[in-house]
Amino acid sequence: MSDDPIKVSEETCVGCQLCVKACPFDAIQMDDRLAVIDLTVCTLCGACVPACKFDAISMKQKEKTADLSAYEDVWVIAEQDDGVIQSITYELLGEGRQLADDLGMRLCAVLLGSGVSTQANDLIARGAEIVYLVDQPELAYFKDEPYAAVLTELVKRHKPNVVLCGATTVGRSVISRVAVATGAGLTADCTGLAIDPETKDLLQTRPAFGGNIMATILSPNTRPQMSTVRHKVFKEAEPDPGRSGEVLLQEVDPALLVSRTKRLKYVPEEDSIINIAEADFVVGGGRGLQKPEHFAILHELAEVLGGGVAASRAAVDADWIAYSHQVGQTGKTVCPKIYIACGISGQIQHLAGMSASDVIIAINKDPDAPIFDVATIGIVGDLFEIVPRLTAELRKVLGK
Repeated sequence: MSDDPIKVSEETCVGCQLCVKACPFDAIQMDDRLAVIDLTVCTLCGACVPACKFDAISMKQKEKTADLSAYEDVWVIAEQDDGVIQSITYELLGEGRQLADDLGMRLCAVLLGSGVSTQANDLIARGAEIVYLVDQPELAYFKDEPYAAVLTELVKRHKPNVVLCGATTVGRSVISRVAVATGAGLTADCTGLAIDPETKDLLQTRPAFGGNIMATILSPNTRPQMSTVRHKVFKEAEPDPGRSGEVLLQEVDPALLVSRTKRLKYVPEEDSIINIAEADFVVGGGRGLQKPEHFAILHELAEVLGGGVAASRAAVDADWIAYSHQVGQTGKTVCPKIYIACGISGQIQHLAGMSASDVIIAINKDPDAPIFDVATIGIVGDLFEIVPRLTAELRKVLGK
């Protein structure tokens, strides 16, 4: 028992059950007025320790596994597609600048690809002081194994303090491999980042329990501290062509570039409407549309606005529209100038993906729908009457 990472003192436990209520994983049960912790369920989150008013619960502090002083700088993994830097990279550089300033460290970018050396200057213009560049033909397009192997080698070589990556398909796939290979902590889908002024640890905030609470996670005992960040959460760093920086070309072992898979064919998704993650105007639909055919009226409105069509998870789960249109906790995050929610009730999971929009217009026949709590403009009525009329009026005004 002495080696258990968390223990309950039989002498001081009074059976008040405060720890039972505080445990979010139901890992504590009462046995004859004594709290008993099931170590097969306990995650060592520590919530029970401060909840106990009698200091009956003690938890061992994990020993630090590295010399943390050897780790410096804030890194942003630059995501590129066919040589084009993705906007999530600029968002991370904007936030990374603040983190680097708070730590008194440099902001660096890591760029992998083939024939992408000219893009390094773009990263410097957005705030990177150093760009670590790996330019190899084998990295022309994303493949899990070589990208993860190269990034792992660079992390071990240069020892960054913080590593930020987009919570995209590419980012989620590669950074988890790097975290495992380096023994680092990784927090996924962050919506907030900050530096603890006392410990200098990275405070990584993300939705938890289906978006019902916000959890702040730390990795105090390992480095680097790794986070994936959702798209459109932070503002992009503004470009400044006058900024100066250093591009460091990195040589890597050819063995790291070997992959067991290869791309045979690439077929881009065909969609006449622009990407909702980049759109200034987004029209979203939910269960209130009743059936998939009714999404046509949203497409008409989006076409007039030059925007994209989004959907709630309920509409996607019903196979009314493709998953690529889903906005919310398990979909995309959008931050348009105007978001028009049509027949969307406004569950918290959906709000997590669009509540940062500049203007939210909600159309719903239920006056008590939660969507109206966050809406800038609320319209109570039948969307099948309102949306076509709105489309027609905008067609006149915009000359379309």
